[in-house]
Amino acid sequence: MTRDTEHRVVIEGHRIRSPRLRLRPWSSADAPAALAIYGSEDVTRWLSPAMQKVDDLPTMEAVIADWLVEPLPAPAGRWAMELAETGELVGSTVLLPLPPGGEDLQIGWQLAPKHWGQGLAAEAGHAVAHFAFESGVEELFAVARPRNERGAGTARSIGMEWVGESEKYFDLRLHVYRLRKGELDVPRLPQISRLV
Repeated sequence: MTRDTEHRVVIEGHRIRSPRLRLRPWSSADAPAALAIYGSEDVTRWLSPAMQKVDDLPTMEAVIADWLVEPLPAPAGRWAMELAETGELVGSTVLLPLPPGGEDLQIGWQLAPKHWGQGLAAEAGHAVAHFAFESGVEELFAVARPRNERGAGTARSIGMEWVGESEKYFDLRLHVYRLRKGELDVPRLPQISRLV
């Protein structure tokens, strides 16, 4: 892929397309595929306390039913992440108000472990960042536990900048990453080492 196609994002209402992904609203029929994501301890260990591991299909169906009626202020949302080529549901992307006050918007992603390491979470996060900024948002945040190197790496891949640790969100010590509207798709200069 060339750099131009890597960043191509198409927004149609609440549906978002990127080169390899389609992000769309969840449906009740997604529960079996969603269980492969949220039923994995490898995924949910980083989501607690916001979400615990889902143990069975009826519980996953109930979670999705709650998402479908969740009153979220625009442009917040939850998207099912599908592979554009096959339609396979492989993950989830969110744009949600961060507790406690909901003033800051969090971008987040969860991916079925068998799809890790392909850059899909970063592509989905990048696409949702475009959606948020086109909706008038000026900055986005991502939070990760200090040992969640995969989550931190994805935030950096999107172009987010580490701004420090905070206990502001979820009453946990978290690493906070920020992306401002003007920073999306701006090439980063390589670090220059100087020998003294």
